[in-house]
Amino acid sequence: MTKNKFNEKIEQIGISDIRQFDSDTSDIPGIIKLTLGEPDFNTPEHIKKAAIKAIEDNQSHYSPNAGIPALREAVATYYNEKFDLNYAASQVVTTVGATEAIAASLQTVINPGDTVIVPTPIFPIYIPITKVNDGSVILVDTSDDGFVLTAKKLEQVIDEHPLARVKAVVLNYPSNPTGVTYTRKQIEELAEVVRERNLWVISDEIYAELTYTKKHFSIARTLPERTILITGLSKSHAMTGWRIGYILGPQDFIDQVVKSHQNLVTAPTTISQFAALEAMTNGKNDSKTMLKEYGKRRDFMIKELEEVGFKIASPDGAFYIFAKIPANCPQDSWKFVRALANEAHVAIIPGVSFGTGGDGYVRISYAASFENLQEAAKRIKEYVRNKK
Repeated sequence: MTKNKFNEKIEQIGISDIRQFDSDTSDIPGIIKLTLGEPDFNTPEHIKKAAIKAIEDNQSHYSPNAGIPALREAVATYYNEKFDLNYAASQVVTTVGATEAIAASLQTVINPGDTVIVPTPIFPIYIPITKVNDGSVILVDTSDDGFVLTAKKLEQVIDEHPLARVKAVVLNYPSNPTGVTYTRKQIEELAEVVRERNLWVISDEIYAELTYTKKHFSIARTLPERTILITGLSKSHAMTGWRIGYILGPQDFIDQVVKSHQNLVTAPTTISQFAALEAMTNGKNDSKTMLKEYGKRRDFMIKELEEVGFKIASPDGAFYIFAKIPANCPQDSWKFVRALANEAHVAIIPGVSFGTGGDGYVRISYAASFENLQEAAKRIKEYVRNKK
């Protein structure tokens, strides 16, 4: 057998901790899983009917690489109206979920030796994709700043790495795993640093429609010429399995990223695109019912967990709670979640899976039925109290 049989960078990538632990706990009898970012709502009926009609109309052929023109037009209109943006249809690429959007975008901007700044804790997908594309990563622990990357910290990190060819910074807000989001002031301050340093910002705003007390402010509103906006339908319209995401960005970037996109996937599934077209044109309020229910669940879980000593980051978006493990329990987040799964039959994700600043924390998804959350909260509280 020859040496280096496989791509060394691929060999160095581990299987997702999140997916692996979710799978490992599935066989525990009576387990309640609050692990994955999977809405427990079904796709709205009008979207499903549009997909059925697309099948009946034989919409089973390749679409243009960037997506069917009507969908690109509808996407631009939808996000312009929702978030006060200013995109044209030509500035939209339809992708196979936000995951492919991230992969194609990073592949497009990174040259060998370029560096991407990634604030943590964060969903880790940006890190292996950067490395596979011969880039390097600087991880920035944001736990001392309320789990946001401040403009001051961004400047400090760049100055501390004078030899790094910093090309881009990642933002993900509302955040997975913390649920924390950014204020307009924080975003505008970050935008100034990005502009002055001539960086790209990869802004993953997949949870933008799931915010509770303030309207989402996209960095694309103040920095459109340097923003690569990642979004999609998985969370806002409960369409995880349809695999529809979008890239929105400046035209010069879009002209390049479509090349990466077409060589990765050709184009998304045509039937899913017609479902997405229905979501974008007639589903502008679909997320409101889900948001109301998520808010109820969030408030319930915060109250229950704080009663037994969990300290919780301020979750103003998405559907996650990022909680500091009570002082009377093991602070190793892996030990805590494994014991909780085996003894209390509740599965949650260790904070350390999301990078520096995450150990000693756990992520709890409240995208589960209220009944399951009530039972899970009861079990978690009993487990913690028994540790005293």
